Amino acid sequence: MGAADGVAGRIGPNAIIRVLETLRESFGQDVTAGLFVQARLGHYLDQLPEKMVNETEVWRLHQVLREQLGQPTCADITWKAGLKTADYLLANRIPKAAQVVFKALPAAASARLLLKTIGGHSWTFAGSGQFSYEVGQTVVLTIRNNPLCRDVRTDVPVCDFYSATFERLFQVLVHPNTQVEETECEAKGDDVCRFELRWK
Repeated sequence: MGAADGVAGRIGPNAIIRVLETLRESFGQDVTAGLFVQARLGHYLDQLPEKMVNETEVWRLHQVLREQLGQPTCADITWKAGLKTADYLLANRIPKAAQVVFKALPAAASARLLLKTIGGHSWTFAGSGQFSYEVGQTVVLTIRNNPLCRDVRTDVPVCDFYSATFERLFQVLVHPNTQVEETECEAKGDDVCRFELRWK
């Protein structure tokens, strides 16, 4: 049991559901079930979460994926799950009228408006971490005390789930050429997880 098990923050259920979907598509039902059981999340195989989940459940799932599949495969799975999460938000959580406004504004203004919206709901994805952002020539997002990086030590950034979600939302709502790079990560020993968003 790691230190993360003592943390009480909560994260939206997409962080579990979309990883489950991606694993089933990539590896099939049996492998997926085995990974979820190892992460002590077997109960979600029959009944998907409908409400916010304890952030330690998501942390355990990512840990098992890294341990059993390796970091590159874990990154691929969680990236795809992040894209699915953004698509779900676009289809079900961000009103169509608001999407029309985002798309009509100049990119910088749209980015500020979108980030104000994201910031107001950051507790749904950052859990007990702290989300902040700056809009300049480069859009910079940060998560401090990222719950998914607790007790994690790697040589590469590991927040592919967040990067993919941010990238897809910005590509659809702000600028189609948006690319996200995680330039700092607490799993690497940095002070924050830092995401830089650029478009040409």
